[in-house]
Amino acid sequence: MNRLTLLLPPRRVLAADALLANGPLAWWLARGDAAPAAAAGREAALRESFQFAGTTLPVAALTRQADCQDAAGALWLRADPAYVRADMATARLLACGELGLSAEDCEALLRPLKPLFGDSGFPIDAPAPSRWYLRAPAGTPLPAFTPPEQAFGDDLRLHLPEGSEGRRWRSLLNEAQIVLHNHPLNAQRMARGQLPVNSLWFWGAGSLPQWVNTPLARVLTGDSVLAALAAQTSCTVLAPRADALAGFTGDTLLDLDDPAVLAALARDWLPAVQQALVQGRIDQLQLRFVDGTRARYRHADRWRFWRRVHPLRA
Repeated sequence: MNRLTLLLPPRRVLAADALLANGPLAWWLARGDAAPAAAAGREAALRESFQFAGTTLPVAALTRQADCQDAAGALWLRADPAYVRADMATARLLACGELGLSAEDCEALLRPLKPLFGDSGFPIDAPAPSRWYLRAPAGTPLPAFTPPEQAFGDDLRLHLPEGSEGRRWRSLLNEAQIVLHNHPLNAQRMARGQLPVNSLWFWGAGSLPQWVNTPLARVLTGDSVLAALAAQTSCTVLAPRADALAGFTGDTLLDLDDPAVLAALARDWLPAVQQALVQGRIDQLQLRFVDGTRARYRHADRWRFWRRVHPLRA
């Protein structure tokens, strides 16, 4: 069976766009079969296609393995470059990861940070400008960390690690912020109209899974985390391109939960999927919204004319 699974943004996001709300998604949901709702969140959606030990997705270990092939045998934590802005009452995370850094910028910023983290037992490095890592011995107890997308724009204090284990990391963060605040590169960046790197964001802690299983044959994604997870299996990982649907066999996951492809969703992606259905290249289409909505559509379902098609609603 050739089955295509679409990983989609929340319905409220799609319903706000008139072209998307009245396009193929509304048709597929009306004529297809609803499935039981699942837990909300991107990680929960990925768990439906990938099986691995552990209760959380070990983002840092997976991307470290993709970047350096040396993740086995240690505990990893992302310490991505970030921009935090203080206001009258608190501080807020406004940018994380992609800050337009060069390799030379990373080297300069890391130079005073390496003694701080190295002396604490967590060596830091940056194999990619947007992905910085801390390495810890396997079994090191760590507090819960918040992914950056859950903290953006919010009161920073609500998302810092808590408890006795969190105290150490809050202290390290404060020291790192002092080092970065005084770094001359940030003065140069602000003079050029660029955001300063005045903080780090700790998240994604975990060890590389010993095994990852999936029924998928292909994954089409622009997300480094999903690509790194899929790379731990035997499936093929490709960049998302509409012409990649021209011919395939087996199960495919197409990641459309990405702001970068949202503008092209109605113009390119959904028509390409509809064409593949009409031509019989897809036996079954699974709709997986990150808000937990689930549905299944087959081309024969188009004959369910008694089911009225309504615009997509949140």
